[in-house]
Amino acid sequence: SHLNSGPPDFRAGVLSTAPPSCSKRSTNHAEQTIRKMENYLQQKQLCDVLLLAGHHTIPAHRLVLSAASDYFAAMFTNDVLEAKQEEIKMEGIDPDALKALVHYAYTGVLELKEDTIENLLSAACLLQLSQVIEVCCNFLIKQLHPSNCLGIRSFGDAQGCMYLLKVAHDYTMEHFVEVTKNQEFLLLPANEIAKLLSSDDINVPDEEAIFHALMIWVKHDFQNRQQHLGMLLSLIRLPLLPPQLLADLENSTMFVHDLECQKLLMEAMKYHLLPERRSMMQSPRTKPRKSTVGALYAVGGMDATKGTTTIEKYDLRTNSWIQVGTMNGRRLQFGVAVIDNKLYIVGGRDGLKTSNTVECFNPVAKIWSIMPPMSTHRHGLGVAMLEGPMYAVGGHDGWSYLNTVERWDPQARQWNYVASMSTPRSTVGVAALNSKLYAVGGRDGSSCLKSMECFDPHTNKWSMCASMSKRRGGVGVATYNGLLYAVGGHDAPASNHCSRLSDCVERYDPKTDTWTTVAPLSIPRDAVGVCPLGDRLYAVGGYDGHSYLNTVESYDAQNNEWTEVRS
Repeated sequence: SHLNSGPPDFRAGVLSTAPPSCSKRSTNHAEQTIRKMENYLQQKQLCDVLLLAGHHTIPAHRLVLSAASDYFAAMFTNDVLEAKQEEIKMEGIDPDALKALVHYAYTGVLELKEDTIENLLSAACLLQLSQVIEVCCNFLIKQLHPSNCLGIRSFGDAQGCMYLLKVAHDYTMEHFVEVTKNQEFLLLPANEIAKLLSSDDINVPDEEAIFHALMIWVKHDFQNRQQHLGMLLSLIRLPLLPPQLLADLENSTMFVHDLECQKLLMEAMKYHLLPERRSMMQSPRTKPRKSTVGALYAVGGMDATKGTTTIEKYDLRTNSWIQVGTMNGRRLQFGVAVIDNKLYIVGGRDGLKTSNTVECFNPVAKIWSIMPPMSTHRHGLGVAMLEGPMYAVGGHDGWSYLNTVERWDPQARQWNYVASMSTPRSTVGVAALNSKLYAVGGRDGSSCLKSMECFDPHTNKWSMCASMSKRRGGVGVATYNGLLYAVGGHDAPASNHCSRLSDCVERYDPKTDTWTTVAPLSIPRDAVGVCPLGDRLYAVGGYDGHSYLNTVESYDAQNNEWTEVRS
């Protein structure tokens, strides 16, 4: 009772009379122990195994070898012949590498040299020394160069070092043009050349670069390699080569007697001669490689802070977006087009005022230039290139909906009006197809429109075409595979201002003047950016009714399906 009468904080533990227990870990115990083992090894004391490799006889302790290597652990702890042998013959391992790795087991020290690294890595793979494997792989990765990456890639494959194989492969793809100028490339066997030529991920400026690389490889040993020419030429995307080059090849002595090559050249020539039939001629040879399709740019737009000024670029080969520039101030509902690999930013509004200004961005030099302004202030306009000039179509001038159209002549550097549309259209989708300009949907002030009209620059006239099945303002429009696509948008009926957002996608065939509905977007997208890249159509950003989107999806016409892409 006396013990329990004190304050509660002091009650616990007062009955204990045993001394407190304590354990202390020596900070350098492991290091001292392993150093003693190394001393025993140097004195050849307590050694219980001899490893025989080439001209080396290497004494060691089974316990140390087993602790360092899973290979030796399995050998010495299982009921196998070597478990009891005093001398063990090590087959298929470099003697110097084995000696270095036994030394490493006792010291943790490894000397890495360019001329011995591959033997060391081979031995480490055999002995299952994961830390050594990692260190050797990283050493080889730092040595990667266009002159050795194919060898390192092949070595990584042979050793089953998947990480090394992947890094060396990616390096080869990235620096392919320089790789083809080196001896390693010229000495590759035909099956390895075939693997490289099959890849979609080769980084080249155009298909021609790959064709010329193949020609250099064939000529290096023409006598023995001409037999593979047909097979390897089938992996080149010949229809994507310039027609002049194809015409020269047809009479080349290298191809003239090879039936398989002649067939491939004829297929490519037809692709150029009959552009209207290209949609029926699609094959793996007509699909451009990822690095040759150009890049996709997402410029400005609306975001949570009421307008972003950044410009992002999407690279198909690396499947990545990077920021490449910033606009000079905020613009909303502007038009954008490409002339001579420069981005033109046309009209729009800054939140209050509607603008007629035009700016030009060079994405290589990262330089902005001010261009002559349009005659009319416009936001919600559509912009497209047609046969050289750029057209600014419709929009809103801050007071009224516009049916006027202006054309920018890059040579004369001036804007001129052309014929007006039959209908005023703001948030209109505009694209060029088969020498005509199409204005799709939009709003005319009372409702969203389902109508479409097209402009012929040679007659300076607009004419009505078949209407879409749905009314659409804020519609994304692009030309893809010789057809016109209308993607997403909104429909705000005249009776109320509540927009119905659309995930609907329709495509227009100018030959039959008809619209067909295809697979819908994964989500509704109003004010969506749409553009072809490679063999797909991309829908970028937009508004889903709740928030502004950074998501992207791409459409594959062959399978009629949309797939999510990097945001």
